[in-house]
Amino acid sequence: MAQNGKPTVIITGASSGVGLYTAKAMANKGWHVVMACRDLAKAETAAQSVGIPKDSYTIMHIDLGSLDSVRQFVNNFRASGKTLDALLCNAAIYMPLIKEPLRSPEGYELTMTTNHLGHFLLCNLLLEDLKKSSYGDRRLVILGTVTHNPDELGGKIPPRPDLGNLEGFAAGFKEPISMIDGKKFEPVKAYKDSKVCNVLTMRELHRRYHDTTGIVFSSLYPGCVAETPLFRNHYPLFQKIFPLFQKYITGGYVSQELSGERVASVIADPEYKQSGAYWSWGNRQKKDGKSFVQRVSPQARDDEKAERLWDLSAKLVGFV
Repeated sequence: MAQNGKPTVIITGASSGVGLYTAKAMANKGWHVVMACRDLAKAETAAQSVGIPKDSYTIMHIDLGSLDSVRQFVNNFRASGKTLDALLCNAAIYMPLIKEPLRSPEGYELTMTTNHLGHFLLCNLLLEDLKKSSYGDRRLVILGTVTHNPDELGGKIPPRPDLGNLEGFAAGFKEPISMIDGKKFEPVKAYKDSKVCNVLTMRELHRRYHDTTGIVFSSLYPGCVAETPLFRNHYPLFQKIFPLFQKYITGGYVSQELSGERVASVIADPEYKQSGAYWSWGNRQKKDGKSFVQRVSPQARDDEKAERLWDLSAKLVGFV
């Protein structure tokens, strides 16, 4: 248990958007939140702005786009003496307008590194801490998105996610390679591909570790959080129109606060204790607004691809 006997959850990307409101909801549930963020001052201001009690959170630095930073975060967390009872992999970047790929310090394309490889390494390192927890209901949750799934409206819009046979990862994923399938760089596809990887990682974690550890591994799409800072790198006109489109046309819109409450439920509430599940909510899919386990995309339920992705990712992050 953490400070004052509270269970502890680490939330990546907790300084804004879904991560921030999940941190608030988890604090309201009586948890201590480790806000794992790049900008510590921004995280402190954000925590105060939404009214998270001072004794309910600790801010620690992590940059998911740097594998060394991920390792340093784990060392710092362990040095703090806290136990780990839940982990939420939430942080993500989305840079739809860039023409050329940005690179991590390791030389990997930055969107895939931040959204998938950094979290993949974090999950593997912190799995040992979750195993040691005496908390009776340990969970590891990875945030999903509708855009991973071409069977859904959000995933039908081009470019469609496609991991190919992971040719880019197999070839080392360094310049000139910038996409997981080895093809030409496409920033929106890089984001969608990374979210397919997130779901595959969750499913492979479940397959490898649920039976032996009892840890619950799950993912979710909390609804379209159209006003999240995730879209800050998009055209200003898009940022204005997209929330209206989701509110009045698709019915997929949810507020940041509601999305945070939904994510917190998946982390902590008894009814979400189902490992290997991908949770979704009403809106377009069901009109009653209740949660349900949704079938993931064909790629994201490909067990052979999940195992190959795991092995190649482990090689790229040096966790073998």
